[in-house]
Amino acid sequence: MRKTNILYWLFTIILAALMLFSAIPNIMSMPEAVTMFLHLGYPVYLLPFLGAGKLLGAVAILYPGYPSLKEWAYAGFVFDLSGAMYSGIAVGDPPGNWLPILIGFLLIFLSYTYYHKKLKKASSAARNGSYADRPSHQGLNG
Repeated sequence: MRKTNILYWLFTIILAALMLFSAIPNIMSMPEAVTMFLHLGYPVYLLPFLGAGKLLGAVAILYPGYPSLKEWAYAGFVFDLSGAMYSGIAVGDPPGNWLPILIGFLLIFLSYTYYHKKLKKASSAARNGSYADRPSHQGLNG
C-alpha cells in the first residue's frame, strides 16, 4: 500500500503542478497564452474559462475524498489535452510541440491508475479489517 500511495501522490502532484502552471497564464490572459490561443484560432475570451477549469481540476485531484469529482477532473484534463493536441495538429504545428501534451497524457494515466489501485487496496484492507473485528463464535458451541 505504501508504494502505491507514494507513486499516486508523486504522479498526482506533478500532474496538478503541470495543470496549475498552464492555468495561471490562462486565467491572467498573459501575452504568451493569448498568442498561443490566437495561433490555434480560438477566441481569447475562452482563456480564463479554461484556466479556471484547470485550476479547479487540480484542486479536485489533490483534495482527499469526493471520488466523483476526481473522475470528472481527470476526464476534463483528458478533454483539455485532447483538444490542445488536435488543435496543434489542425494548424500544422510540428510533432515536437506535442511532447508536453504527451507528458500530460502520461501523467493523467499514471495518476488515474494509481488512484484506482489505492482505492482498491484501501477497500480490500477495510474488508479484511472488518472481518477481523468480528467476534469469533467458535468457543460458543464447545
